[in-house]
Amino acid sequence: MRYRIAAASIAFSLSFTLTLDQGESQEKEISSRVIATEAGEKVVVQELVVDAPVEALWDAYVTAEGWTAWAAPVAEVDLRAGGTIRSHYTPNASIGDAGTNTLQIVNYVPRRVLTLQAELAENWPEIMKADADKLMNVVLFESMGDERSKIYSYGVGYGDSEAYEGLIEFFIPANEGLFRNLKAYLEEGKRAEFKED
Repeated sequence: MRYRIAAASIAFSLSFTLTLDQGESQEKEISSRVIATEAGEKVVVQELVVDAPVEALWDAYVTAEGWTAWAAPVAEVDLRAGGTIRSHYTPNASIGDAGTNTLQIVNYVPRRVLTLQAELAENWPEIMKADADKLMNVVLFESMGDERSKIYSYGVGYGDSEAYEGLIEFFIPANEGLFRNLKAYLEEGKRAEFKED
């Protein structure tokens, strides 16, 4: 299954807290949960604290240099309301090649809020294509001081069904892997390694 773009744009994880071993006995957490709305939809919530200023966290999301450090090896960013983040998971690919993923930038407030909506290609699950207009990722950025910040990711629009449960479970490892990549990039300067499929 190839739904990797959803890991970055639609949802982040399911209910539990994952503690990551970062070496120097310092614990770092990715906190995740699923909440239900009054309309019977699900919101997938993930929070991550990084030892980096909020400007660096923001740049990791909204610049091609940042995006290619942790999310995909090839990226192009047009940061504006109505703009796009286009990426490809194949290192030697070009934007526009088959397999290019497109995230619409619905809106943003610099260093505070970024709302993304994926363009779902034909190989995506039918249930997601049917609900494509509702599925979005609302990302909030919070400064916790000069060298610390927090990101909140809200995957909204999920239905309450067995099919969606399966999709959420599929996205869990990919989502957490992306957040680990983001954390390693911001805290240690480590760029993610992307392999040919």
